[in-house]
Amino acid sequence: MTNLGDLEVFVRVISAGSMSTAARSLGLSPAVVSKRIKRLEESLGTRLLQRTTRQISLTEAGQGYHERVLAVLAGLEEAEAFASGRSSEVSGTLKISAPTSFGRMHIAPHLKGFMGAHPDLAVHLVLSDEFTDIVGGGYDLAIRIAELTDSSLVARRLAPVRRVLCASPDYIARHGQPDSIEDLKNHVCLPAHNYDAWRLEGPQGPLTVRPDGMLITNSSEVIREAVIAGLGIALRSTWDIGPELRDGRLVQVLPRYEGSKNVSVSAVYPSRQFLPAKVRLFIDYLASLYGPAPYWDR
Repeated sequence: MTNLGDLEVFVRVISAGSMSTAARSLGLSPAVVSKRIKRLEESLGTRLLQRTTRQISLTEAGQGYHERVLAVLAGLEEAEAFASGRSSEVSGTLKISAPTSFGRMHIAPHLKGFMGAHPDLAVHLVLSDEFTDIVGGGYDLAIRIAELTDSSLVARRLAPVRRVLCASPDYIARHGQPDSIEDLKNHVCLPAHNYDAWRLEGPQGPLTVRPDGMLITNSSEVIREAVIAGLGIALRSTWDIGPELRDGRLVQVLPRYEGSKNVSVSAVYPSRQFLPAKVRLFIDYLASLYGPAPYWDR
C-alpha cells in the first residue's frame, strides 16, 4: 500500500514545480523529498518524473497518476468534512486562476463576503489573461471566459457572456455610424488583445470578422480604455463595459450583430470524482452572484 504522505509530497512537488520549493513548503530537506519520490516510483515500478538540472516534468505515466492522486486526496478531504460534520467549514488555501479584468471587476469585490463566511480559508487569486495549466500550476480551479473544449477538465457554466460592437459617441460624431458589416472596412477597428477574430452572429447566421487596426497590445484593458476614449470600434463583453453603455459613454453599433452565444463564464477544475468542499463552496458562491441573468446585464 502506497504511503499517503508520499502521495502528498508528490502532489506538492508538481504544484511547486521543483523539489527544493516543495521541500521548503513542507518543512523537509530536498534530499528527503527526493528520497520519498524515488520510494514512490520504486513501489509503482515506473518513473513518474523527468528530472533535469533546471526543472522537472511529468512522464506520461506520471500525468495520469497525478490526476488520479488528486482525486484520491480530494475524496479524503470530502470524506473528512462529511464525517466530522464540517461540510461548510473549510480551511487551508484555495488557489484560483482568473482573467485579469474579470477577476479585478467581478471576483475581487466579492471576496470579502466569501472569506468572511469562511474565515479559516485563505484565498490565493492569480490574475492572468493566459490559459493556465491548472494541474501543473497546482490550482484548485480557474475562471475562464471562452468556448470550452478541453475534455480533460470539468466545467460548470456560471454566466452567459454577451459581447457587443461599441464605440464612443465622439467617435461616431467624427466617423459616422456603420450601417453594415462591410462598412467596418472604412472604420477604425480595435483588434482583441489576443488577436482573436471577431466571431459574430447576425441575421444570416455566424460570421467571422478579422479587424486590422493600428493599435496592437497584449492588454485587454488597453483596448477597453481606447474604445472609451474614442479611438475606434471594439467588440467588448457587457461585463466589461456595462456601466459605460448605461451612462452613454459608449453606444452599441450594428446591434443586429453580437458575439457568439457559445462563450460563457465558467469555473473549470481537474476531473475528479469528489470535489473538495472549498472548491464547491466557491463555485456555488459565484454562481449565486452571477446566474443566468448576471447583474452586469440588468
